[in-house]
Amino acid sequence: MATPLPSRCSFFVQKKNRFCKMVPGKGRSFCGEHATMEEGVGGSRRITCPLDPKHTVAQQNLEKHLKKCNSREKPRPVYYVENINAGRVDRDQEFPEVSLAERSRADLESLVEKLKAAAEGLQQDMEDRTLSHPILQEELSDPKNGGSAHKHLKQQASLLGHLQELGLLSRGRCFVEFGAGRGKLSHWIHRALQNPEGQGVAMETSQDLQLLLVERCSTRFKVDGKHQGSADPFERLQVDIQHLDLSKVPVLREKALPLVGVGKHLCGAATDLALRCLLDTAGAQSDTQPLPKSVRGPESGTGTGPVLGLTVALCCHHRCEWRHYVGQQFFLQRGLGPAEFSAFCRMSSWATCGPPANHNGTTSQSGAAKQSGAAEDHEEAERLAVLSRFWSAAEREHLGRLCKLLIDSGRRDFLQTRGFSSRLIGYAHAEVTLENVLLTALPSS
Repeated sequence: MATPLPSRCSFFVQKKNRFCKMVPGKGRSFCGEHATMEEGVGGSRRITCPLDPKHTVAQQNLEKHLKKCNSREKPRPVYYVENINAGRVDRDQEFPEVSLAERSRADLESLVEKLKAAAEGLQQDMEDRTLSHPILQEELSDPKNGGSAHKHLKQQASLLGHLQELGLLSRGRCFVEFGAGRGKLSHWIHRALQNPEGQGVAMETSQDLQLLLVERCSTRFKVDGKHQGSADPFERLQVDIQHLDLSKVPVLREKALPLVGVGKHLCGAATDLALRCLLDTAGAQSDTQPLPKSVRGPESGTGTGPVLGLTVALCCHHRCEWRHYVGQQFFLQRGLGPAEFSAFCRMSSWATCGPPANHNGTTSQSGAAKQSGAAEDHEEAERLAVLSRFWSAAEREHLGRLCKLLIDSGRRDFLQTRGFSSRLIGYAHAEVTLENVLLTALPSS
């Protein structure tokens, strides 16, 4: 294509070897996406926004745009306390990151020996307990739901089943969903509690149930938007769990309801941040200052209610970080430190994302393609062809599971120090999700 199509953008897209097909504005040669190429018409040359390079702005309107740009720094809410859940790391514990591909065979074998020694006596016979809940049966039997949607529904049904079995699924409490995304789990919790079995039509009030969704990103197609105006209020906090002080959330202090923490595939370090947030900041009533009058209701309390328990589906252990990890003491007591923790996090990816090896011990082309596509999240999947000379695919998967078990056991130890008894349960079949481990906790008393 030597020239752009009539009434189309004049920008040549090198990657596609053709001109852009978007329609420019009247009197313009370039579309909005490529407006920065415009030489300037009527003194309105467009430039990249300094706050967010994903969009452009007319140069003459830059000052006005910076005041209303969605990417501008917004006033921090009252419950934002920087790094309150981040944890602490001593300077002498800092270490250089070393990938598995850079380690010698002797180093890897030494790590495996340490792993096996540390994992002795841990809960390796994990109970597989896939449950369900009647509120999702209609959706589960709906043929319109595709394979992916059906797998998510099965997981949500099992999570609700475990909440019910633990005695946590009832009104008179606040469910805090960490890493809420679109809020589907909270949606089904709400549906399950609208008409509890054997109670006829529930007497719904806004005071005996609260659903609090925590998500750091702005999410499209939020399910909680469909519940606006319902008797049970949904509230969404757009904040990183790392900076969330639950004791300062106005709605929690107003109602003072007992708390139940939930999460579906709470990724990597987010699980550690959520545990610290729920068990440390929610119980910090004695040190909590009164809320500002601008956010205080007529019946604001002085703190949140007690924590009744939690159910968190774990995933992505390769994204855990020592500085956030709640089980540091658990590792140190076993003669392990941040260097071993980092290596075990990397090795944990062998449990779920190791591409299969063929009879030569090399990865197939299709596996290598998938591997390169997930390189940012799974650094240790690189060069598995080299590792296959040391351990078979089945052995690597077993070692990856041991790494996950050790990391999760450190979380259980943290819960025990906070007065909770916890379990690790296989809540879904491996065909549904490979990340099928559920962490549950109830007060020991």
